[in-house]
Amino acid sequence: MLKKLKSYMMPVALIIGGIFYKQFGLLSACTPYLIATMLLISYSNITLKDIRITKLHLSLLAIQIIGSIAILAILMPFSKIMAEGAMICILAPTATSAVVITGMLGGNMASLTTYSLMSNLIVTFIAPITFSITGEMKDVPFFESITTIFSRVFVLLLLPFVASLLIGRLLPKVQDKIRKMQFLSFILWNIALLIVTGKTVQFIINKGSSHFVEEIIMAMVSLAICLGQFLTGRYFGKKYNDTIAGGQGLGQKNTILAIWMAQSYLNPLSSIAPGAYILWQNIVNSYQIWKKQRVE
Repeated sequence: MLKKLKSYMMPVALIIGGIFYKQFGLLSACTPYLIATMLLISYSNITLKDIRITKLHLSLLAIQIIGSIAILAILMPFSKIMAEGAMICILAPTATSAVVITGMLGGNMASLTTYSLMSNLIVTFIAPITFSITGEMKDVPFFESITTIFSRVFVLLLLPFVASLLIGRLLPKVQDKIRKMQFLSFILWNIALLIVTGKTVQFIINKGSSHFVEEIIMAMVSLAICLGQFLTGRYFGKKYNDTIAGGQGLGQKNTILAIWMAQSYLNPLSSIAPGAYILWQNIVNSYQIWKKQRVE
């Protein structure tokens, strides 16, 4: 029953968020708090002893960083909005839910847990620089924009990890209770999905149909990036005998965070790319799970 409920919640959230976009769009200020809470719940399962960095993790991080900067430079002369959308789809860190999918596929959950943490933390330092380069914060000096974005992203991504470690050290009983709240993280994820969907639809409607062709192209670019990242991750994972974790680590993104960052620090229209990525990565994951269940 619980598994069936989980499988339906995501598409239902997308539909409801799209229909009632005006109402949910007004709640956009709540998104960072929802993300931080989800990360705190997920990080409650991690201890410093669990963190074992491998060559695969470093390879995937290099692809995440270099790939995002490269795609931004390549597409910028053609379309700044498309370049920003493609960039955020690569730069976005691994979704915390990727660990669950990895387990369902029979992969190395410990390995992906480590990479998920590394991926989220590296964005804390890379995102402010990348977002400042795009020049969306035109009225703010370059270095000031870096520090401004860093302070916000730091609180969002790094503080939950530090808080989790402190709670585990000082209040172990509280951490045990948090560990048992994993389903709450899934519920919060869907609430955040309602809000960012509403915000995205609201922005598209306000812009009218003037960017329709560009929106379709961004969705297709998002599809190509999604498939490319899953395949590339699996390729590198296979080299280090960690195929499933490699594919999920690079391919399954924290799209809620990506959409929020795009709407906050880039051209809001670029959030269509990570918005479409939600659909593509869930199709890939559904196919992988179906294929595994068929074999079993």
